[in-house]
Amino acid sequence: MAQMRQRVWARYEREMQDPVEDPPDVGRKGDFALGRLRYASSYDRGNFRWRWGIDANKGDRLFIGLLSRLTRIDAEPIETIIDIDSDDVFNLPFLVAISIGDWKVSRQQGARLRQYFERGGFLLVDDFHNEREWANFMAGMHQIDPQAEAEELGGDDPAFHVIFDLNERIRVPGANVVHGSGIERGGVVPHWRAIRDSKGRMMVAISFNQDLGDGWEFADDPYYPERYSTEAIRIGTSYAVYAMTH
Repeated sequence: MAQMRQRVWARYEREMQDPVEDPPDVGRKGDFALGRLRYASSYDRGNFRWRWGIDANKGDRLFIGLLSRLTRIDAEPIETIIDIDSDDVFNLPFLVAISIGDWKVSRQQGARLRQYFERGGFLLVDDFHNEREWANFMAGMHQIDPQAEAEELGGDDPAFHVIFDLNERIRVPGANVVHGSGIERGGVVPHWRAIRDSKGRMMVAISFNQDLGDGWEFADDPYYPERYSTEAIRIGTSYAVYAMTH
């Protein structure tokens, strides 16, 4: 009888919202790896962290598969979970952090992430809502760069035209509010924001008062409207291509 292989990220599955089986080609190397940032938050209990694992890892896997189908990017079939304390972060030019409004960033972690951005790294943050969570997110960013400022992205921004012409801003709501107000945790107005480096390159793409991760995670669920999943996939794909080309 063949021995069953343990899933690659089994050690983190109790911290994930929606863990799934590994695909048959797990372990295949590619030119692009999606990094899922495992960070600390005020909800941690000892070594147990869970906020970072929202939508993981089903949302990541579906997005990776669609990224491979929609572009020529040779994406590795599963995400790479990277701890915020690890120097291996420098091997991953594209990071995703979900529910980032609750992260805690130490001075040492901030210094490492500053080096990450200085070397050309890119971070997509998503699924955080209301002004308290925004302030906490920016407090973490200021540990990375005390001068960091966020700006609203205009419709003519290159990130919205690098692969698709995203001329309309469509809010992507969480699955828990998708058939209601679309407003989660008091985050009324959706925003598409960015933090840029000194040369104008977007290094942090910010999805605020929205939930792209649910758009990915529920792309195969008839309950979740297709138009929102489509938008989440198009936005995420655009950011990935931007990160690889700028």
